[in-house]
Amino acid sequence: MLKLGLVRDIDLALHLPLRYEDETRITPIGELEEGDTAQVQGEVRDCRVEQSRTRRHLVARLRDGGGELVLRWLHFYPSQQKQLAPGRLVRVRGEVRSGFLGLEIVHPVLKVVEPGTPLPQSLTPVYPSTATLPQAYLRKAVDSALSRAPLDEILPPQALPPGLPPLRAALLALHHPAPGRPLASLEDRSDPAWQRLKYEELLAQQLSQAQAQAERALLRAPSLRAVGPDHLRGRLAAALPFRLTAAQQRVVAEIERDLALDKPMHRLLQGDVGSGKTVVAALAAATAISAGWQCALMAPTEILAEQHFRKLVGWLEPLGVRIAWLTGSRKGKGRKEMLAMVASGEAALVVGTHAVIQDDVQFERLGLAVVDEQHRFGVEQRLALRAKLGARSLESAASGPASSADARPGAPPGASDPPPLEPHLLMMSATPIPRTLAMTYYADLDVSTLDELPPGRTPVLTKIFADDKRDQVIARIRDELAQDAPDAHGGSARRQVYWVCPLVDESEHVDLQNATATHAELSAALPGTMVGLLHGRMPGAEKAAVMSLFTGGQMRVLVATTVIEVGVDVPTASLMVIEHAERFGLAQLHQLRGRVGRGAAASVCVLLYSGPLSPTAKDRLRAMAETSDGFEIARRDLEIRGPGEFMGARQSGDALLRFADLATDTALLEQARETAAWLQREQPQAAALHVARWLGSRQDYLKA
Repeated sequence: MLKLGLVRDIDLALHLPLRYEDETRITPIGELEEGDTAQVQGEVRDCRVEQSRTRRHLVARLRDGGGELVLRWLHFYPSQQKQLAPGRLVRVRGEVRSGFLGLEIVHPVLKVVEPGTPLPQSLTPVYPSTATLPQAYLRKAVDSALSRAPLDEILPPQALPPGLPPLRAALLALHHPAPGRPLASLEDRSDPAWQRLKYEELLAQQLSQAQAQAERALLRAPSLRAVGPDHLRGRLAAALPFRLTAAQQRVVAEIERDLALDKPMHRLLQGDVGSGKTVVAALAAATAISAGWQCALMAPTEILAEQHFRKLVGWLEPLGVRIAWLTGSRKGKGRKEMLAMVASGEAALVVGTHAVIQDDVQFERLGLAVVDEQHRFGVEQRLALRAKLGARSLESAASGPASSADARPGAPPGASDPPPLEPHLLMMSATPIPRTLAMTYYADLDVSTLDELPPGRTPVLTKIFADDKRDQVIARIRDELAQDAPDAHGGSARRQVYWVCPLVDESEHVDLQNATATHAELSAALPGTMVGLLHGRMPGAEKAAVMSLFTGGQMRVLVATTVIEVGVDVPTASLMVIEHAERFGLAQLHQLRGRVGRGAAASVCVLLYSGPLSPTAKDRLRAMAETSDGFEIARRDLEIRGPGEFMGARQSGDALLRFADLATDTALLEQARETAAWLQREQPQAAALHVARWLGSRQDYLKA
């Protein structure tokens, strides 16, 4: 039961059925029809093992005075044959089908009974379980927990929508619904009992976010202002080789207002692929550095981190900023030198992967942390990052004589020992967050949106082909390579092509062989063209060499796995082929497509699929062909996958919403938001008890 997270009585009480079986009535054999799922009671007339050409069957005949029914087991144990001794009274349940000998049930649920054995008075629940946890055991455990669990009403009546049952009554109705209760409303979760559970869950989630926001309001952070006539922030803005879009200017102003405050910024910067989030982060970093503090930027992959590193070095090093580079592949003397630069404060900006949060990394004065593609990090990693950033990196800065300005907001006059300073936190995502998701999982965040693409970006045409058109696609690549692409200076440059192969897990040799075989195929089909191969298992130096050749234009075709999903910026790449596109998620397909269309040349993304498509895969590919709007893609992705997978909640092992559905429960969510604010203000004790009941230790995940 630990595997299912069933630790407390309340956990078992909230472990709700997947479906129900109706064992409350007996159907006479004479009334059975093909396709029925029914329960029958009768006497065993005979039972024997029959041998077909391929296997042995256990076959029994059951009669109830009005007809006979055949029971068949294709796999069976000797004990089952003993249970079916002629003359025994048994109760069986299953789907009725037409067989060679008449109506039959294959592999029915079987129970030996005595005459007069009563029928259950409620529907029988079927719970989510594991292979080693029988339903009978789980039903007993849940029933026992229901009698012990603290299910008294915590919420005052005015905090509840009208017409919903008490919590205990709702749970009893869901675990043991009466026979007359409509199954349809139980299965589609529109039943009032379900509505009560969903409302309670949404309210707990909203309260948890409100608590996190209230706790953060009591924390202190360094006030970061770019001061002086010749500050770094202004020099960077003046040196950029392009003008900021109106959306970038608006977002930069929002971030700078937050950084100037003495409480930690907790802001999500969202924008479609290619909307220019990196330059916004660079300007935020320049503001922090201008104020005398360090900035850290963490990215989920080494390739993305290196792309950021190269851009930031190009923008900031000419202005005198030292930048440290920390990744898992950096070892030995080079790593020690970087660690020393970070610890001494010589490195004003630190760029890297999760290596930035390893134990041996100590900052001298960390004032701002930027996390790119934050949803790609596991929840534990994000929590570890926040814990590390609030640790000793700022203790020295927080020490010293306390002034009235240092006093904690809300502390009594004369209070001393202000809490340690915490860095400001900017999270970035190229996967836009739909409104209902933002209301739910990002309720405690300030959200900035880049809703405008820089000038010069061209729309990408998306085409879908079955894998049997592969030769035609390769012919299109030849045509593409024969053309020149306009460059940024009005001249022309040779066009380039991506071919992406799926690599679900880097240990899956079949996928790696697929990428290698595709590389060999394209090398043979495109003589005289340099075709590169890039995948996650290559050494860092080798990956860097391949990317250098491609970004430099010498390599015309790059066969890669999804390591190029984010951050790679090659303006002359105008064609992308995604092989086995049905194996990719919608957000991932959109991210990959964003690697082309970054220059002035008309660009195409080809989605190659193989085999029959599932309905979900069809929906994903159709969405890609119909829209290139990242916000619309995100909305459809939420519909297809649900919030748990959209958020990366599987990385934590917990689906943060188990019962509520953001697609259908928006009205409940709105009501829960309003009630959470009132409850937090008027009845904080009831609010705290409600969160503890529903979330337990999982409330930390909502703060990540």
